[in-house]
Amino acid sequence: MSTGVIILIVIAAVVVVLGAAVLALRARGAQGSRGLKRRFGPEYERAVARHDGDAKAAERELAQRVERHGGLRERPLEPVELERFEARWTAAQERFVDSPKEAVDEADRLLADVARARGFPDGAQYEEQLAALSVHHADHVQGYRHVHRVAHARVGGAQEGGGPGTEEMREAMIEARDLFEDLTAPVERHRREPHESRRDTGGSTRTDGHRGHLPWTFSGRHAKGS
Repeated sequence: MSTGVIILIVIAAVVVVLGAAVLALRARGAQGSRGLKRRFGPEYERAVARHDGDAKAAERELAQRVERHGGLRERPLEPVELERFEARWTAAQERFVDSPKEAVDEADRLLADVARARGFPDGAQYEEQLAALSVHHADHVQGYRHVHRVAHARVGGAQEGGGPGTEEMREAMIEARDLFEDLTAPVERHRREPHESRRDTGGSTRTDGHRGHLPWTFSGRHAKGS
């Protein structure tokens, strides 16, 4: 066999190997994308939107979150802790009637405190705590983001050129409730059903047997000034 033929065979073999490697990398990337979409659900779409539609950049960010916080193991709440947190949530709910902003502020603090008690980063590191929550509670982490933004906004309605009005505060509280109930559900249930709702559509009784925390839905007529 001549040297030229041998060289051609080697080149062909290299081309085949490189082609196979490219296809494998593409397949791995597609599997990674699907895995991130399954894990993060609506949070995946929000990440893509934040990156102006750049899915690759969003996936790099989400993959980094998983790398930093994927190994976190949530600590079950002690009965006394759960009772204390539920009492605070009930008080915030009742406070919303007369002081929506104070209720939102307390909901923001409460989510941070419950998350810390479950083993997430301290609420003083909001962005890091939010990132960790997004890895383990992706379906409802937007509730924390929303209530935190509203809690730190200037009071007043759009008609006054100010911050969020009563209706937006009501919506923030409803979203915050979803995450609160997620965080106070048994750890074992999270592991079995990471993306299933843990309350019925009325919000009064969760399917895990744990009583809901908001028997009403913050309708506009409940809060003064709405």
